[in-house]
Amino acid sequence: MKDALGRYRINAVAELTALPPGTLRAWERRYGIPTPARTASSYRLYSDVDVAELKRLRDLSISGIAIGEAARLVRSDRETLPCVVPPVREFPSAAALVLESVLAAVIDFDPPRIQREISRALYIGNARETYDLVLAPALRRIGELWSEGKLSIAQEHISSEIIHGVSSSLVRLAQPSEPRWRVLLACVEKEQHFLGLHGVAIQLASWGIESTILGALTPPQAVADAIAYLNPDAIGLSITIAREPGQCAEPLDAYVAAFGGRPWFAGGTAVRDLAKRIRAHGGLPLVGALADHRKTIEKALGRHTPARA
Repeated sequence: MKDALGRYRINAVAELTALPPGTLRAWERRYGIPTPARTASSYRLYSDVDVAELKRLRDLSISGIAIGEAARLVRSDRETLPCVVPPVREFPSAAALVLESVLAAVIDFDPPRIQREISRALYIGNARETYDLVLAPALRRIGELWSEGKLSIAQEHISSEIIHGVSSSLVRLAQPSEPRWRVLLACVEKEQHFLGLHGVAIQLASWGIESTILGALTPPQAVADAIAYLNPDAIGLSITIAREPGQCAEPLDAYVAAFGGRPWFAGGTAVRDLAKRIRAHGGLPLVGALADHRKTIEKALGRHTPARA
């Protein structure tokens, strides 16, 4: 018998294990894992042992073991070590397993398998966790492998396109149904890589902020045209290509003129060196993690909300 007391409700366990409540109920019904206690009102109460078993079952399944066989292994552990909570560190995380599988499929140049492995990432957690733990690291590693001569251009392009497609879907699914504010996101002209904007959009969505992404290579006039139709509350720019100081002032002037007095912020690898100039143009340089700037972004949005049509 388990000696751990039930203490977690199903929604808490869903957060702890990155498994939907429906999956928890289905696994209990079909495989006898977990075995939660019940309150007088029949609410499930899960123990630490239940959570540990669910995490192991999840990770075994993601590693490629059939769910029935994975459940048998977990039940076997339960019989031999009934009162021991398996340390989570003994097993690779679900995200690490998916990331490893994605990269293996990329190296093997197997597009259908890349798509299947990337699809597994959708089960490890919410949109932000999927992006932060699998999609962005996979794309970074693919770029590194290409630069090291270990991947062909074709491999890099095909795998990047698949990852971008899944990331775009996550952005759409993550958007709040009743947004507090609306933000327009774009890469400045000459910026070709826009996956980072997906991460920004997903993070903003978790704060109740809706995003529209213009994408790469966006000149000031295109931003102005989008603003005229969409009337966003703020604009976010991605600046990753370092430029000479004399080359940067005029483009920033043009973008700021297009913003029409709206709050704006800039992120990307080149922003640290441009922080002083961005502030001089009334912008907020986002150096470091986006989450660290939440209060500042929300404060700026709260000060300036354009009238809606």
